[in-house]
Amino acid sequence: MEASPGARIREGDCAVLKRGEVFKAVPVLRRRKIIFEKQWFYLDNAIGHIYGTTFEVTNGGNLQPKQEVEETTTETKEAGTDNRNIVDDGKSQKLTHDDIKALKDKGIKGQEIVQQLIENSTTFRDKTEFAQDKYIKKKKKKYEAVITIVKPSTRILSTMYYAREPGKINHLRYDTLAQMLTLGNIHAGNKMIVMETCAGLVLGAVMERMGGYGSIIQMYPGGGPVRAATSCFGFPKPYFDNLHEFPLSKVHSLLSGTFSTETLPSDPEDNALVEEESNGLTEEKQTSLQETEEEPTTEAPMEINQSEEQETMDINAEDVEFKENKEKENKENVREKQMKQWERRKKLTETAALLREKNADGAPGSVSAALQAFRGTGWGLFSMTCLINY
Repeated sequence: MEASPGARIREGDCAVLKRGEVFKAVPVLRRRKIIFEKQWFYLDNAIGHIYGTTFEVTNGGNLQPKQEVEETTTETKEAGTDNRNIVDDGKSQKLTHDDIKALKDKGIKGQEIVQQLIENSTTFRDKTEFAQDKYIKKKKKKYEAVITIVKPSTRILSTMYYAREPGKINHLRYDTLAQMLTLGNIHAGNKMIVMETCAGLVLGAVMERMGGYGSIIQMYPGGGPVRAATSCFGFPKPYFDNLHEFPLSKVHSLLSGTFSTETLPSDPEDNALVEEESNGLTEEKQTSLQETEEEPTTEAPMEINQSEEQETMDINAEDVEFKENKEKENKENVREKQMKQWERRKKLTETAALLREKNADGAPGSVSAALQAFRGTGWGLFSMTCLINY
């Protein structure tokens, strides 16, 4: 889902920061500090700008759109023929660290700092043109705090994951993912079944290709589907309306005709909540019993004034009200959990009905083609991720 011309950055979007060949996916939120490539900044000023805009990090972590400046050729006009006579003794640069720090404190931009470094270098003009370009790129990378904000897409996210956390996507290359999407004949209106262990990257790629039209059933092992990478795409809500999920552990019962949502394990949070509620009530009862036991019954009567009695009654009334509110809140939480469990069972029943139709789309031979692609990576079938045509 490449950014369409004129697409603007909005609060709540999921965007990708780019600096050189390094990417990072972040949510666009106001007054939230972002740390990227040893730079910290806020995205407040980026909201409203077009995706693909390049920003400079200024004082206070604010972003300002970078002004396009024509590259001057004076800095590379004079160049040496070779670098053999240049000695790197650390004395060629006249500007000290304190001088550079003072320039930064004055608010001098990175591009101007690089220019001053060039002018104060005694060996720059003696270097070859290639060495000069290398020197300029190195200094720009160090002193120019430039960030480009781009719209998430399959290409960008697969490149980002492969560079930063390849293990999370089973070292899946973006060219292999492109082969899978092409050979799987993924397009809008399809009915696809996806089984993957790449943190939701393959699922997100399929959703992007389908554009919110058609239906997708995600098969997952374990307690639930993993969609960390899918959330980085920033899909609108309609994209998830036709996304279904089904546990692999129930495929056999579905094929044999014995599938039932009643056999599904209950949400562990429900059990924890009920247990916590019962424990809480037990503790309250124990506390009240303990307080009753601690009340003096055999001691001589004590003189208690009217104000102390009134204060004690007020405290008891507050305790009773607090307990009633706590019980009411716990009941509402249990009811909400039961409703979520009922909705989960309903969705699984609908997904099972879709699977029983056995009419998922896909190009003939796409599974074997996907297998061939994965054999080429040398992973073996045990760690295979593929699109399932059912």
